[in-house]
Amino acid sequence: MYQVIARKYRPQSFAGVVNQEHVKNTLENAIAQNRIAHGYIFSGQRGTGKTTIARILARCLNCIQGPTATPCGECASCKEITAGGTVDVIEIDAASNRGINEMRELRENVRYQPARDRYKIFIIDEAHQITNEAFNALLKTIEEPPPWAVFVLCTTEAHKIPATIASRCQHFSFRSVDFEDLIQRMAWICQQEGIEADPEALAILAAAGEGSVRDSLSALDQAIACCGDKLNAAEVRALPGAFSLESLEKVTQALGNGDSRSMLEVVDELERNGQNLQHFSRELSRYFRNLLVTRVAGADTRMVAASAAQREKLAAIAGSFSEEDLTRYLQLSLDIFKDLQYSLQPRFHLEIGLVRLVQAGRLLPIEQALAGLGPAVRTSPSALPAQAPPAAPRMAPPPATGREVAPPRAPGPSPFELDRVKKAGTRPPEPQSSGANALAPQAEAPPMMAGDPRERLHAWLHEKGNTHLADAVENSSFTITGGDLNIVSPKSYALYFQDRGFEDAVREVFGRPLRMKLITGEAAAGPAPISLAASSKTEAEDEVTVRALANPEVRHFREVFGGEIRKVRNLKE
Repeated sequence: MYQVIARKYRPQSFAGVVNQEHVKNTLENAIAQNRIAHGYIFSGQRGTGKTTIARILARCLNCIQGPTATPCGECASCKEITAGGTVDVIEIDAASNRGINEMRELRENVRYQPARDRYKIFIIDEAHQITNEAFNALLKTIEEPPPWAVFVLCTTEAHKIPATIASRCQHFSFRSVDFEDLIQRMAWICQQEGIEADPEALAILAAAGEGSVRDSLSALDQAIACCGDKLNAAEVRALPGAFSLESLEKVTQALGNGDSRSMLEVVDELERNGQNLQHFSRELSRYFRNLLVTRVAGADTRMVAASAAQREKLAAIAGSFSEEDLTRYLQLSLDIFKDLQYSLQPRFHLEIGLVRLVQAGRLLPIEQALAGLGPAVRTSPSALPAQAPPAAPRMAPPPATGREVAPPRAPGPSPFELDRVKKAGTRPPEPQSSGANALAPQAEAPPMMAGDPRERLHAWLHEKGNTHLADAVENSSFTITGGDLNIVSPKSYALYFQDRGFEDAVREVFGRPLRMKLITGEAAAGPAPISLAASSKTEAEDEVTVRALANPEVRHFREVFGGEIRKVRNLKE
């Protein structure tokens, strides 16, 4: 009867076990020094050798030449343990024997001495399946067993073992097997079986195992059954449903070109070929992870499970993207995979997810966006910080039209200001416009004294068609003291006096620049003297606000992003 490769080539000594050097060395030294513990816990992912080393340990302890770290394999005890037919080595599947009655039966069995061998060894597989009550029934036996009893608990979930049990045993954590060691192991087995396999095919089988020797050997057994005596990469890749590097490259090519249509064609091709979309999204996440690791650690890193040729190809692809882009793509691909787990329309989720990848490639880094807010000198190539070239067009070009695009309109009052004006019951400022609306007659101003600064500013601004500032001037009070222009304005109009257009108007009307001092409050019906001593603190705060808002970069930032400035604080105070 045929025996699968995973069982046929199961190691019978510590030397045949792949990796796990820390476990092998410790157990060999313990046997050589006759310091054998009564309880062991072997934990780790599936297929890394937990049960195999437990059986090897049983052979070492019960070999006729033992206890020895190198069992002979010829005595009756070694042969029976290998065949699984000895009465002194008891293997228990805790998944189906997890109750308190089974543990009581095991406790009774421990009391009797071994029938022939030196030790009575209990190997409990999937030990985390045992109930808490059953563990409690076994607690005293594991703490103080008879001198001939040895317990070995194998589990993939060590955190489910009660602390009271773990504290009475020696714990060994098994590691996942290295990618290169897996390839070497399978190459040796292929040589023993007379199978011709290229390195690319073995790399695919090793990657399918994800660090598990048993999974990789099961995939190798399946590949031999499919391909016969010669394994080639194309046929081997189709068995576990893996996607070739070339098929995943279509996604990065679409990202590099910013082509959403190519992304939709990738999904259409997967659907037509009957591919599993969830499996594709998982492989895509793994692909972006490998690109990111290669971009960060280089092509010769051991953290990427791929052949040397594949790692070089990944390094060439990763070089065309920045580290930030690959990080963003990996996160988005993980989101796609998570959405597909519960999606009733997996194709739609995959399509929108891949299109989002293209759109994410067009995002502009925040540093570059902020650098573009300054003057033209700062946005020159020599002034910008050096960085990797973007992999895809970051900004969509503006639509081509036959006329010039109008410059952005000067910012009016914010929605917050308009809301406060509405609640206060005052008349909100009218939006600035051109043509006839700009020349529309305003409400008749109250009688003013000749030479009143408010009247002169209002007339000049009205003549120039600046209705926003004219209306703000009309509802405010002005006095000139030396080189200062004192302004008392309602809070709803205060923002207008921070406009550069108002500074130009003052310079034109009065023939010289004046230093403006703005006080928010109710405007008087006519010019009235202002007590500067009573409002010195308010004036100082307003002066800081005016100087801050008059800064060209602050003004440019507000024009681009909008928003409202609630408070300006002097950091020197």
